[in-house]
Amino acid sequence: MSDVTFPSSVSVREVGPRDGLQNEDPISTSAKVELIDALGRTGVRRIEAVSFVHPKAIPQMADADEVWSQVRRVPSIRYSALVPNLRGAERALAAGFTELEVVVSASDTHNQRNINRSTAESLADLPALSSLVHEAGGTLQLVVSTAWGCPYEGDVPVSRVLSVVSAGVAAGVDSLAYGDTTGMATPPRVTRLVEATRDEHASLPLGLHFHNTRGTGLANVYAALQLGVTDFDASVGGLGGCPYAPGASGNIATEELVYLLEDMGIDTGIDLPAMIQAAGLAERLVGRKLDSQVLRAGPAVR
Repeated sequence: MSDVTFPSSVSVREVGPRDGLQNEDPISTSAKVELIDALGRTGVRRIEAVSFVHPKAIPQMADADEVWSQVRRVPSIRYSALVPNLRGAERALAAGFTELEVVVSASDTHNQRNINRSTAESLADLPALSSLVHEAGGTLQLVVSTAWGCPYEGDVPVSRVLSVVSAGVAAGVDSLAYGDTTGMATPPRVTRLVEATRDEHASLPLGLHFHNTRGTGLANVYAALQLGVTDFDASVGGLGGCPYAPGASGNIATEELVYLLEDMGIDTGIDLPAMIQAAGLAERLVGRKLDSQVLRAGPAVR
């Protein structure tokens, strides 16, 4: 592998405040704000702060407006919000967000459980949603969840994933992210999907969102780095999961990702000790032991 050239830098989007907290018992608005503000002091350049979903669907995100109004925003950080539909996008734009992500599952069953509509129905809304965001001066990323597998349907064919992407491209989305909702991805699967996507949509910016459900999260990152991917999601402390994906445990931990990348000489702009401190705060706020091994062991040299 000596002939492999790795990227010199990587962009990490911290998703703990949104993806991380949506699978936990609800915590207070002030606690969410405290976590986002702590993350803002780590040097991370992007934070997915909240999602604008129906409070009955994800009660943990019911206070999105209140959280966002209290966050001490750092000018150098790009904050974003996840939305499931047109109504969610309207709320996010009204709150002042200019970076939005819309989630659509490649698996129809998961889309029904997650958003209460079929994949086709979600895709049918994309042109109007994209126009709304662009007219407001914002950007829209399509997040394709269950990109490597579904807890209800099993393996999801690459062709099925690419059909969702093609619909998003036709609707005018600005970028793409693949979500490994159930942690079913492995390095060979990552390689197949990324290469197939590049073959069909070479100019579309691509980010990857891995869960560590089966212990392959960082191995998947390493495989993607070899393909030149430079955009990854991660969650402080390894928080995360999907309420509508049984057995889907947390995301890759941000501090574990930064530890790996730093040792590879890849810049993230993130201060590792500060991120470990934020992970400790996250653990205290949710009131349970988190899975991050770097949170337990610290950097290689304390």
